[in-house]
Amino acid sequence: MLSFSNSTDAWWVFGGDDSKGQDKVKIGFLVKQPEESWFQDEWKYAQQAADELGFELIKIGASSGEEVLSAIDNLAAQGAQGFVICTPDVKLGPAIAAKAKLNDLKLISVDDRFVGSNGKLMEDVHHVGISAYNIGKLSGKTLAEQLKVRGWDLEKVGYLKMTYDQLPTIAERTYGATDVLLDSGFPEANVFETPMRTLDTEGSFDAANSAITKNSDIEHWLIAGGNDVSVIGAVRALEGQGFNATDVIGVGINGSNFAINEFEKDEATGFYATIKLSAKAHGYETATMMYNWITNGEEPPKVTWTSGTLMNRANYQELMN
Repeated sequence: MLSFSNSTDAWWVFGGDDSKGQDKVKIGFLVKQPEESWFQDEWKYAQQAADELGFELIKIGASSGEEVLSAIDNLAAQGAQGFVICTPDVKLGPAIAAKAKLNDLKLISVDDRFVGSNGKLMEDVHHVGISAYNIGKLSGKTLAEQLKVRGWDLEKVGYLKMTYDQLPTIAERTYGATDVLLDSGFPEANVFETPMRTLDTEGSFDAANSAITKNSDIEHWLIAGGNDVSVIGAVRALEGQGFNATDVIGVGINGSNFAINEFEKDEATGFYATIKLSAKAHGYETATMMYNWITNGEEPPKVTWTSGTLMNRANYQELMN
């Protein structure tokens, strides 16, 4: 059932049927960008858990601190017993935890881990997330393996390290990839730090274009970044400067629709692969954890890390099914 809040706040609420019994378990699932496919998939898989286990899932999109805190009150008013949240700002952690405690709601953070007022991770809050650094290492391992397969002269290979250090998760992924590549013997002098102004295809294109122009002696390129679009934008920049797919190895992260679009093109592009993350683990598993915590007192681990899977043109159809 679709229900709407009377509030003028710009957050979305899905679910909530007050005609059902008051004893029914109700669990909220709050996400920061409800229009994004990743969060829609998290909701989809959380709903699967709800259908299988028989609890009511209340889906809320909240993109600001004010909307998040209002949503938590809304959940309490609907009789929810707990909620899962991907916060729009990790620094909201203390306020979210305090509001949850005030309303006697169990809490699990997902995707982005809370940061306390002291700047440190809030390790007392249960969390399910991606080990960003390890995911990045898988990206770097893939680059190193493909570099060896192609037998390129390392002195003629450049590495576009597409950085966006404003987001710690993105930074950790990129630095994980770089560390593995350097450990494999790649020359540090050929690592080109390429900071993006915006975390999108345009931001990547502009940053990469500048780096490529400044290093016209490079014959082959590697690319890593914190998500798919940060790599795809760089691939487009290289194409614009005459580089063929055979001279480029780009590895993204997320397994997004942007990556699928690259794999579905008739001709291979320089976007070689992506590390597909599991929205199911973040949706289904967190919702199940919360249900078991509420009904059986089974407190989940303080932190659970999920992994990624290498996806390319050869296996993407299988992995997307």
